[in-house]
Amino acid sequence: MTGRRRWSTEEILDTATELLRAGDAESFSVRKLAAALGTDSSSLYRHFRNKTELLRAVADRILLAAMDGYRPEGDWKQRITALALRLREAFGGQPQLSAIWGRYGSGGTGSRRVMEEVLQALQTAGLPDQEIPARYHRIVILLAALITSEAGISTITPEEYEQGMEQFRVAVLGADPERFPALAHFARDIRPLGADRRAAFEELLAAQLAHVEDRIP
Repeated sequence: MTGRRRWSTEEILDTATELLRAGDAESFSVRKLAAALGTDSSSLYRHFRNKTELLRAVADRILLAAMDGYRPEGDWKQRITALALRLREAFGGQPQLSAIWGRYGSGGTGSRRVMEEVLQALQTAGLPDQEIPARYHRIVILLAALITSEAGISTITPEEYEQGMEQFRVAVLGADPERFPALAHFARDIRPLGADRRAAFEELLAAQLAHVEDRIP
């Protein structure tokens, strides 16, 4: 190790982020990260105890970036919606990292800022304190699921997309009306998963917030 450069935590996370953009959490390893940095794995374990802790730190950086410059405005629903769209945008340019957030979560400062904002918004809504944790959990699970689901769509190649669209058309428009009567009936109006995802995201979130509103005394 003599003469080798000592990498800072931020430099390690920068390199890990770049590797994850080109791959995924399954193929990522501390050994690969060490090789990219020109060091050995033992030097990285001084910063992170294991791969999971490292991946959580990477995800937390995205949350921190999403919260950078954020100022709560509007009523509680507007605050949560604005926060959700910031998270979606932050992870949108780094789809592999959104999958990591959905799987590993994060316990860092970025995560705490997101949690604090959602909890404060629910407090201002007038929900009883005993209901807030459960409502918070449902909202965050929904956001993580919606944002993570986009990773699979945005990472496919144009060729893979076209192939998938052709298979979708065959499956839907070619459905046997005797075996799949409902599918055959709605076939021309059914849209693939990749269509209007932003609108679907906002509608599903609005429906969840409306359900929360129904619980306000």
